[in-house]
Amino acid sequence: MAALAEHSNVYDTALKIIIKKGFRVWLESKTHLYCAEKDGWDFKSDSPCGLLGLIAIYEFRQPTAFRDYWWKEEGPGIYRGLTNDAPDYIPIYERAG
Repeated sequence: MAALAEHSNVYDTALKIIIKKGFRVWLESKTHLYCAEKDGWDFKSDSPCGLLGLIAIYEFRQPTAFRDYWWKEEGPGIYRGLTNDAPDYIPIYERAG
């Protein structure tokens, strides 16, 4: 079990957060993609959680103008080299408290 995982029971919360951030949201009927727009910056994803993730990248990068790969973080690639082994840790739901 994880403290939080992407699942349809989280979608409503993700959409509410996106709206509270000032984005307009809709489901595109032709592609079935979840969409959001604010100040001309638009985003599309297969899921509301993915959409919220794209908005988090936008908010982290804070672009002032559109350019190719405005979202890209510099540095060595990580995606293809991720380990299959979880680090040792005590999940929050197992901690005494």
